[in-house]
Amino acid sequence: MAKLKIATVTLNPAIDRTVSIPNFKAGAVNRVEREQSDAGGKGVNVASVLADYGLAVAVTGFLGEENTLIFERLFAQKKIEDRFVRIAGRTRTGIKIIDEITQETTDLNFPGQAPTSDNVAQLFQIVEELTADCQWFVLAGSLPAGVSPEIYGELVTLIKSKGRAVALDTSGPALHQALPAGPSLIKPNNFELQEYVGRPLESQAAIIFAAQALLAEGIETVVVSMGAQGAIFVAADEIVSAKPPQVVVKSTVGAGDAMVSGTVAGKAQGLSLAECARLGTAFSVSAISQVGSGLPSPEMVEQFKQQVVIHQLN
Repeated sequence: MAKLKIATVTLNPAIDRTVSIPNFKAGAVNRVEREQSDAGGKGVNVASVLADYGLAVAVTGFLGEENTLIFERLFAQKKIEDRFVRIAGRTRTGIKIIDEITQETTDLNFPGQAPTSDNVAQLFQIVEELTADCQWFVLAGSLPAGVSPEIYGELVTLIKSKGRAVALDTSGPALHQALPAGPSLIKPNNFELQEYVGRPLESQAAIIFAAQALLAEGIETVVVSMGAQGAIFVAADEIVSAKPPQVVVKSTVGAGDAMVSGTVAGKAQGLSLAECARLGTAFSVSAISQVGSGLPSPEMVEQFKQQVVIHQLN
């Protein structure tokens, strides 16, 4: 078995039920063109992409024991090591309505099952065990009912105490409380960064200034995603912007998760910040060019990678 490189933690996974409705209208009768269900949740999406890229991956978090099959099939198919804690009840379903005509996605997110204190203790034990083999951890997504927003900070502290790097992709109180623990990498979108600093960020300079302030808290890399405008990658000694090529948007589901995947994959391979930005942006473009998680063919990813425009900003 290949040596494990990366682990992802998904505390609030979901079964993503995606329905395609051209010209979707709220408050009206809509006809579904097609639908599909995928094992999802931000950390699961990240793991799926990393496995497609050829890296060894382990996954953990909380899964409702009544509907695990769709997740177990994905993990078996992609040779992902399943270390999820099974909890009572069902994993939530999230409904995503995609309109390929307007290129808009509407999300209906349900709450997740609440893990017990024993479930949480088991999770921490598994994460500690995974630090033996995994150089990087990705903590991603929202929190299930009843879980303290302090949990991400506690997990970051545990992982860093073992000399491992950790990427964090969350928002709200969970992000606020985890930042003092100093995750290695965070990826807020522009709105989440504005929410954190408490003021509008209406220029590139303002975004960079806010990201640099986060570096002072012990974070090594801040990636600010801005949708079709691309992303800004900020580290202590380098700042770059990455602009994606224009593609037909089939679904925006998982675009941010794919950017995290590519950036962490680049970091794990020791690539420069600019090359991490190129890879993360290519992964993100790959995500919006298809419905469902994972990567398209290596040839298509390479094609997108060559079309990403990188600018040094310092």
